Amino acid sequence: MRRPLAILALATVAVTACGTMSSSMGRGPSFFVTSSNPGRGADFGGLAGADAHCQRLASAAGLGNRTWRAYLSTTGASAVNARDRIGAGPWYNVKGVQIASSVDELHGTNQLTKETALTERGESVMGRGDAVNLHDMLTGSTPEGRATVASAEDTTCGNWTKSGDGSAIVGHHDRQGLRDDAPSRSWNSSHATRGCGMDALKSTGGGGLFYCFAAN
Repeated sequence: MRRPLAILALATVAVTACGTMSSSMGRGPSFFVTSSNPGRGADFGGLAGADAHCQRLASAAGLGNRTWRAYLSTTGASAVNARDRIGAGPWYNVKGVQIASSVDELHGTNQLTKETALTERGESVMGRGDAVNLHDMLTGSTPEGRATVASAEDTTCGNWTKSGDGSAIVGHHDRQGLRDDAPSRSWNSSHATRGCGMDALKSTGGGGLFYCFAAN
């Protein structure tokens, strides 16, 4: 007579386990900073190439079961806003810390700092005050995460196809800069680079890194 109760108990445990697993999967890693540059400065082969880099890094780290997108804007007749290509959130880093619950929060009061902006491997990225400053994150975006359509200057290194002359907007993952002002503290729109090649990107405190978000 006890057998049905035992079966019911096992079923309850299984359902609870599945529920816990689903909750855990829902909060799986969905944000990271690229640990490396593909090798051509800000020339990623356009947005598709940048997305592919996010996907490769995610797959190598065991996070490839999601669709990863680079947080990059483009300009011109077919301008693309970075905020429109990364999904709806919420986003968590690889250690389970929530970065933002929504697109509006991401571009408002988010939890993105040097301590939370980890790579796909869960590693910190050096910033201002460290041996090598790599806090410049390529975005090509305004503080609201949109393309700089009104600018006559190159703000996206030719829509991410240049590795020489040109410029791109970067943000600071450590929220620090030369001054204590809004641009210096901005994670996505601090200043322009001096060029699009690796040497130029390094000269202002970067390594050609950028943010990747899971869009699903």
